[in-house]
Amino acid sequence: MTAARAAVEILKREGVSNAFGVPGAAINPFYAALKAAGGVHHTLARHVEGASHMAEGYTRTHPGNIGVCVGTSGPAGTDMITGLYSAIGDSIPILCITGQAPTAVIHKEDFQAVDIASIARPVTKAATTVLEAAQVPGVFQQAFHLMRSGRPGPVLIDLPIDVQLTEIEFDPETYEPLPVFRPAATRAQVEKAVRMLNASERPLIVAGGGVINADASGLLVEFAELTGTPVVPTLMGWGAIADDHELNAGMVGLQTSHRYGNATFLESDFVLGIGNRWANRHTGKLDVYTRGRTFVHVDIEPTQIGKIFAPDYGIASDAGAALTLFVEVAKELKAAGELPDRTAWAASARERKATLHRRTHFDNVPLKPQRVYEEMNRAFGPETRYVTTIGLSQIAGAQMLHVYKPRHWINCGQAGPLGWTIPAALGVATADPEATVVALSGDYDFQFMLEELAVGAQHRIPYVHVLVNNSYLGLIRQAQRNFDIDFQVNLEFENLNSPELGVYGVDHVKVAEGLGCKAIRVTEPDQLLPAFEQAKKLAAEFRVPVIVEAILERVTNIAMSGSDIASVNEFEGLATEPWHAPTEILPLT
Repeated sequence: MTAARAAVEILKREGVSNAFGVPGAAINPFYAALKAAGGVHHTLARHVEGASHMAEGYTRTHPGNIGVCVGTSGPAGTDMITGLYSAIGDSIPILCITGQAPTAVIHKEDFQAVDIASIARPVTKAATTVLEAAQVPGVFQQAFHLMRSGRPGPVLIDLPIDVQLTEIEFDPETYEPLPVFRPAATRAQVEKAVRMLNASERPLIVAGGGVINADASGLLVEFAELTGTPVVPTLMGWGAIADDHELNAGMVGLQTSHRYGNATFLESDFVLGIGNRWANRHTGKLDVYTRGRTFVHVDIEPTQIGKIFAPDYGIASDAGAALTLFVEVAKELKAAGELPDRTAWAASARERKATLHRRTHFDNVPLKPQRVYEEMNRAFGPETRYVTTIGLSQIAGAQMLHVYKPRHWINCGQAGPLGWTIPAALGVATADPEATVVALSGDYDFQFMLEELAVGAQHRIPYVHVLVNNSYLGLIRQAQRNFDIDFQVNLEFENLNSPELGVYGVDHVKVAEGLGCKAIRVTEPDQLLPAFEQAKKLAAEFRVPVIVEAILERVTNIAMSGSDIASVNEFEGLATEPWHAPTEILPLT
């Protein structure tokens, strides 16, 4: 068979059932093999970067998923660099397959011939241009081994067109994936960490995205319950423990954090970090974050331990392997009566959770964004899969929405590229077509890759997209306050074709409808909940993306700190009455 056909057969045997991409001349042999072989459903994107984000959303939705994105030579590969950067930053395995000019002319400035492997290498676990057709099976086999082993991440395989067309000997019936390697903690290491935890008075567990990647959320909750230790999920670990669990202490950080989460962290004296990387938006200034605390850090990647600050003890281990032992040791100690009573400490964290609230209930017109998230809490239940990337919309959403399950907050953490949300949501909805998928964007994120809405219309991929529109680059405007400027961040203009919008400019309803989707515009707070309910019905009936656009006040400052977790600027008034924050997990009493 051709090397291209061998590649497709390997994809199937490695568990790939979906791919996202855009064909082109240099990758057409692969597409011919994809069609002839069957078994891999392909979704045609409108932009190759969009295909890479679709693949990432697809991967993040279920344990074991690996999204595949496909493009031709030259600009298709360079367009996917942002997707690869996003994937490696958040430890997400995706496979990027690109076409390439014939091997004889790769270095002769041929049409759309670029050294994509060299370009992609810094943002992948491996990037290879395959020059010998007989190596194609081995390169693909190694790609899946690398994506799944150690810290997960993306791989790029570049296939010259003549390599794709060359016939090779390959027997797909006897193909076997390579064994996956993940480092595992030892019993002695875990016993030492548990001794350190037991010696503390006010311990916390910080649960990162590695817990979700390892599908170890159940083990995390079991260990927390056995030891009575409150849990702080990071933004990437949100959902590892349900928001309404009595040991969920809230999120910590400069931006995507809760008042009660930061307050509880500042009272702690011991922190066990599992599958997290101490990201700077989580820690803020390290002297404030680390002062008076002992740290144990468990991470699958040995070089992550000590990268940000030196823990008191480090363990290189997959989160699932480590937590299996943590549970085992904790069960033995509990049976022997050797676990300290953490009831008072856990109760104090819960007391903060019941009192330190931000206000969400406002009746203002134009809308305050806080009211949008309050009504989202009412409209979308615990099964909802939220998808978002960056901006004040994401920050406020993380402060005010609720997540109850792993992989139900699908967020681009480290890279945060504008435009990620629409294609990622399409990938999530492809992976879980019966789920309630709700995307969240500001107007600029929405405008970056809105052409991908046509993909949802063409391929009947329904989801609800909440678009909060203040016609501003809101997060950058808020950051510019430190420079005493408000420069090149305002997006308003009077749209000649939609004068009813005033200065809000782009008519997102018309644009969405022009791309084959449904859209609802909301200007009054009491319209929000009915609009969300109607959007769910429209998505189910027409099987297309449905946009709910909320017209916000032009300027809102969302709570955040520019330096450390002890000095968050709240900007808005805080909740002092139960009706100020009626959808909080523990309502004010």
